[in-house]
Amino acid sequence: FSKFITALALAKLMSHPQFKLNSMRSYAIVCSMILLPMFIIVAQSETGSALVFLSFVFMLYREGLPGLIPALGFCAIVLFIVVLRFSVVDLFGVEGASTGLFFGLLLAYLLMLIFVRVYQYDKKHLFVLSIVPLGVFALALPLFKWVVRFNLVYVMLAIVVFAVIYLIVLAYFKWRRTYLFIGLFMLGCLGYCFSTEYIFNDVLQSHQQKRIQLLLGMADDPTGIGYNTAQARIAIGSGGFLGKGFLQGTQTKLKYVPEQDTDFIFCTVGEEWGFVGSAGMLIVYLLFLYRLLLIAERQDTRFARVYGYGVVGIFAFHLFINVGMVLGLVPVIGIPLPFFSYGGSSFLSFTILLFLFLKLD
Repeated sequence: FSKFITALALAKLMSHPQFKLNSMRSYAIVCSMILLPMFIIVAQSETGSALVFLSFVFMLYREGLPGLIPALGFCAIVLFIVVLRFSVVDLFGVEGASTGLFFGLLLAYLLMLIFVRVYQYDKKHLFVLSIVPLGVFALALPLFKWVVRFNLVYVMLAIVVFAVIYLIVLAYFKWRRTYLFIGLFMLGCLGYCFSTEYIFNDVLQSHQQKRIQLLLGMADDPTGIGYNTAQARIAIGSGGFLGKGFLQGTQTKLKYVPEQDTDFIFCTVGEEWGFVGSAGMLIVYLLFLYRLLLIAERQDTRFARVYGYGVVGIFAFHLFINVGMVLGLVPVIGIPLPFFSYGGSSFLSFTILLFLFLKLD
């Protein structure tokens, strides 16, 4: 129920004539209103429900949030996955040389080049930042191959450190804050890459670690924590193109799939109605979201528009995560499929969320 309450509170705040999403103070107020219910829900060990509040980023983007911020969030997820997934692989067989760390630093460096190109385009400095790593590896790789095998992660680390120092020096002498911000971004990426394993091993809970490992193919536990997803995928696959027919699904009716009427209800559709039924259901949901988007955009008051985009974000997040976890595309976090999963409180909260929006329209 805190979903529509938070959506209404944000709409009330942002509809004030003097409120503008263009200062640290306004960002701090909005973030605190979103993070407070998230912390309360996480304290009740309901991480999945708390993550739904990240969907308000969609509304904030519509109201003026720079696209750079959600882009940085996406980059953080990609870096985390790359560093973690390949951390167990030694680079070129050198003990202690983490392949994940190497490619994480390489991705961060490429992002830095993109930011320099987009936000502070200068051919000379962009050329220097581009040619240095090529020159360093042109020297390091022959040494590595024919002289002595060493940890190439240190080479990549040295290149990143050089970029940070170069950008800070440019910011000082050119008096351009953009170079400083990009340098700080690189410094943050450096710390983030080296802290990924600590976050995974010491911050996340054991069941969360297992789910991420299963998703990334780092572990296999078909009879344990990965049982639900494995059985759900078997059920969907067994449905084929047209499905087995209404109430004829063997995986679901014989109770091989747990939580098939709540979190994993999509696999029931896949088994009984096949690809055609699943695709048709998703098309209906997409049309529903598109209709909500049109209604939100046509509002003539900021209150209704902000609330409407909050509604669209919440429904879209639930749809993507619920279907994604059944298909094994995202970790299992246990959130219902709107107006489809069994559950009185979820059905009532989705209904309130929607009818308030329709009433505003």
